[in-house]
Amino acid sequence: MTSVPRPERREPAHAQLDPVGPARPTAVPGWDRPADLSKAPGTVPELAETDVAPDLRAEIEHRMSLYPDRHSAVLPALHAAQKLYGWLPPQAIDEVAAVMKVTPAYLSSIASFYDMLNERPVGRHSVYVCTSVSCSLSDAKKVYGAILDEAERTGLEDTEVREFACLGACDMQPMASIDGRYVGPLDVSDAAEIVASIREGRRPLPGRGLEDEDFRLPYEAAEAAPGGTPEHEAGPTDRGLGPSHYPDETPEAKATEGRNRRRRGE
Repeated sequence: MTSVPRPERREPAHAQLDPVGPARPTAVPGWDRPADLSKAPGTVPELAETDVAPDLRAEIEHRMSLYPDRHSAVLPALHAAQKLYGWLPPQAIDEVAAVMKVTPAYLSSIASFYDMLNERPVGRHSVYVCTSVSCSLSDAKKVYGAILDEAERTGLEDTEVREFACLGACDMQPMASIDGRYVGPLDVSDAAEIVASIREGRRPLPGRGLEDEDFRLPYEAAEAAPGGTPEHEAGPTDRGLGPSHYPDETPEAKATEGRNRRRRGE
């Protein structure tokens, strides 16, 4: 079995542009070297000669059936292989290539571009903490540090803990993607439960995942509670983004806009 390293500190992609940040390569090694024309051309593995897991083959063929061009199914096909193996070893690349009838080099060029596809073992579990603009304003860096410190302190293995540039869920910031499940808003006090639930195979923070039936954003939960504050009167400490955060949606702003429209004859 492949040995998987413990979580390591990894900077988000945008940190590569920071001149005072840690020195990291900004391109795949070897990109500037000419092709070796003495090598044999890339070949497509024969499906009949490649041992492909039946479930993986069925998933890839289903994905290809959804598109007019089978190449459009590359990303979901690689994700399916990564889910099976935990990463994308050469064997997994060959299996996908055989089913899709493309060269392994073609798949590797795509897998090496997207940082959520791994050609090295980083762990079957993932904790991607968003530290982009909205989340960073809500102490996302502290949340990330708390989770990573707890993972290192308790010796959590088979898990990648890293920062992520943006996960597109600003209304539940600060948040994280835990094995693909969006969870938030988070606090440094949640770190111990997140790490413990991963180790024990439990769903982290039930009720606080975007897909959970009882999930509510903070301002929605406040309104639903007995005696809750109406959204347009929410206080400045609310962590969710509601209409009260946008000046043009207040009753006063709407009344002013109405008067202006009447003056313009609209």
